[in-house]
Amino acid sequence: MSVVDDKTVVRQYFNSTGFDRWQRIYGNGEVNRVQRDIRDGHQQTVDRVLEWLQADGNLGGLMVCDAGCGVGSLSIPLGDAGAIVSASDISEKMVAEASQRARNQLITRASNINFMAQDLEKLTGRYHTVICLDVLIHYPQNQAAEMISHLCSLAENRIILSFAPKTLALSILKKIGEFFPGPSKTTRAYQHREADIIKILSDNGFTVSRESMISTRFYFSRLLEAIRC
Repeated sequence: MSVVDDKTVVRQYFNSTGFDRWQRIYGNGEVNRVQRDIRDGHQQTVDRVLEWLQADGNLGGLMVCDAGCGVGSLSIPLGDAGAIVSASDISEKMVAEASQRARNQLITRASNINFMAQDLEKLTGRYHTVICLDVLIHYPQNQAAEMISHLCSLAENRIILSFAPKTLALSILKKIGEFFPGPSKTTRAYQHREADIIKILSDNGFTVSRESMISTRFYFSRLLEAIRC
């Protein structure tokens, strides 16, 4: 599958069966045991990022880019905390859902968030902090490198990324999972070596300042915060 095909598959998936699946996982409705586990893992990642940002004590008025915002799991609490958020996703349906959730949940802060459907690599602007959570798993290493480099060019001070770490145990688990494809599992799941991600960040002038590992039974995410040198 080519790089272009990966993007096409991801866009089509999250505008169709993938949207139905993931907006349910990221919501509050009834889900199965595996989906609840993934929901919990994703929320732990969001909560960890919020902890980091809140600990810095400067969220009010902070310019933040949430690249791959999904249904707004991070963008909405950031906007509620006073950050000025530019939130984007490759899926038009995800962006529409995120925008609606923001209007429903934020009485006075919805205007803090600008939602848009856009390819990550076409994003423009300058932001204090750029965040990209649970996106790199959908793309191979060469395209991930291009994406990270572009995100680094948008970040004046900090970039926060999450990715599925490439380890022997997780590689085996992934292989086992491929024997049991579900109807909504239509995108490839790519793992990335942490050393490769750190090198990309370093090549773009960033050094890792905080890190965390979020793991549940079915969700594994390595989280890195990098500061511009």
